[in-house]
Amino acid sequence: MTYYVVYGFLYLLSLLPLRILYLLSDGIYGLLYYIIGYRRKVVKDNLLLAFPEKTAAERKKIEKQFYKNFVDNFIETLKLISGGAKFAAKHFAADGALLQEQFDKGARCQIHLGHNFNWEMGNIAMSAISSYKMLMVYMPLNNKAFDRILLKLRSSSGNKLLPATDMKNAMMPHRNDKYLLGLIADQAPGNVSKAYWIDFFGRPTPFVRGPESGARAGNLSVLFAQIYKIKRGYYRFEYELCTETPAELPEGEITRRYVRYLEKTIRQHPEMWLWSHRRWKIEWKEEYRKQWIGE
Repeated sequence: MTYYVVYGFLYLLSLLPLRILYLLSDGIYGLLYYIIGYRRKVVKDNLLLAFPEKTAAERKKIEKQFYKNFVDNFIETLKLISGGAKFAAKHFAADGALLQEQFDKGARCQIHLGHNFNWEMGNIAMSAISSYKMLMVYMPLNNKAFDRILLKLRSSSGNKLLPATDMKNAMMPHRNDKYLLGLIADQAPGNVSKAYWIDFFGRPTPFVRGPESGARAGNLSVLFAQIYKIKRGYYRFEYELCTETPAELPEGEITRRYVRYLEKTIRQHPEMWLWSHRRWKIEWKEEYRKQWIGE
């Protein structure tokens, strides 16, 4: 019952014109940033760690733009409830040539994305530029109503959703398919003793092993991707090939390349990354030395 009430309310709200929803977004931004101060210290500390060479004014500008993008991300996701794939296709640009090339070769692919806005729109829009069966990994929410709403939204373009909490079993029905597996690959690992460690913005940082180990085991073509904003409400998806033969690379090399790609793209568009994420909360210990993959 809760699901239908919440979904019905959000659907009706999503029918509002985007210009009205952006007015709502501006109001929420002001409340979140100036009044509530949601994770302001986390964002400020993260930006100082990542960009010590920038002035305080430059970091403040990135900080404010991040919060605006952060709220827009939710407002645009709300609009997707009624707008669906048609709305996503109008607001999200991408070139599918490289994906089609991989598809024509018969390759299965894995694409690594960071927490770049607007990943929800990208999830839906990607189906329109690819011949692949789209598999997207997601983290289930504790709130059952919102979890069901997001599942409905994320699968609205035909994508298959795989829970990160049960990847092995979730992949089984698709193991013989020609698929594109989408991963948010900058997640903080749950078990740092089994993570890869590498310098990320100059500080030792753990990264999950799953994306690389899955690519190596299945010998999947690996691509790296970023999303950036052209103007408010309009995004560009860019991606590049990392390798077609991951099993031939030294262990840790795919993750090493991804971290360098991620850092490069964040420096290009710093306001597009999720700075409220406590990405550097885990301190380096010498006991992790055997898991180091840095240069």
